Amino acid sequence: MTPDPTGAGNPAPSNPEPMPDGSNVGEVEMPVVTRGLTKRFRGGQVAVDAIDLEVPAGSIFGFLGPNGSGKTTTIRMLLGLITPTSGSVQLLGQPMPKAQLSVLPRVGALVEGPAFYPFWTGQANLLRFDAADRTADPRTRKARAGEALERVGLSNASGKKVRAYSLGMRQRLAIAVALMQRRELLVLDEPTNGLDPQGTREVRHLIRDLAGDGTTIFTSTHLLAEVEQLCTHAAVMSRGRIVRQSTMADLRSELRPRLVVRTPDPQQAEKTLASLGLTDVRRQDDVVDGDPGELPIDKLAAALVAADVRIHAFGLQHPSLEDAFVALTGEGFDVAE
Repeated sequence: MTPDPTGAGNPAPSNPEPMPDGSNVGEVEMPVVTRGLTKRFRGGQVAVDAIDLEVPAGSIFGFLGPNGSGKTTTIRMLLGLITPTSGSVQLLGQPMPKAQLSVLPRVGALVEGPAFYPFWTGQANLLRFDAADRTADPRTRKARAGEALERVGLSNASGKKVRAYSLGMRQRLAIAVALMQRRELLVLDEPTNGLDPQGTREVRHLIRDLAGDGTTIFTSTHLLAEVEQLCTHAAVMSRGRIVRQSTMADLRSELRPRLVVRTPDPQQAEKTLASLGLTDVRRQDDVVDGDPGELPIDKLAAALVAADVRIHAFGLQHPSLEDAFVALTGEGFDVAE
């Protein structure tokens, strides 16, 4: 994640630029909006294919997809780091990159791997990035650096040279750069990359705190566990396209349980369940499963017994979000911590 002191790392101006209707940009309902956003590289490779994103204010928005699905390219276009081939981007209600001078000072952004001066201490790096911020108050710089380091758990390592930092410590230092000023929108590209389980939990807690303070969080990840445990909304990206975008509550509500029966009489079980009204009945070896809908489970069990089906195991199996996302993309996800 490369901190950007020239743009996305600047603080908010005291008088936000008004919208055409007279409201302030900080009041927009959707801090991130894209329409038909597309990026083609030389040779005709389509990295991002006409995506429409809407990120609600105050949300923790998970931008989920396998590695290489186009997440980082999308983020770079959002921040004006690369130019879209076609389509549009609005950040905080303003068109990008046209309004980047007024918008980016209110956005904290960490993109790709951490890049710091290796022979400087963590605190010295933080002070240097803040000094590059033309609107930062130098009188409070050291105090703000200390607070940012404390929030990411690096107070005890603030005087250590960055070359001695682990990858996880560098990730935390990169997040600290974005915390030097108050942000309305925080864009994080794989923020828990390289962190151990304890560090991952700490970053999750930090992101929840920031969202609780009113910051909208847009975070990309290929780790499904991050989305399950952290996010309020999600978009699933696959091969440059968004295949699903909704609240996490809606995604969970659509996961229907399946009845699973293990039996030495799979053919008879399959026939019986289909006759009872189960849909999408499937048989593999000694296991038969199907969608019971609203059918009572106890009556299904009784019907199987009445049909002389011997039952070794019987019950409902609830699909995971991993199952849903793999079904959407046709690809696997890294679901490890």
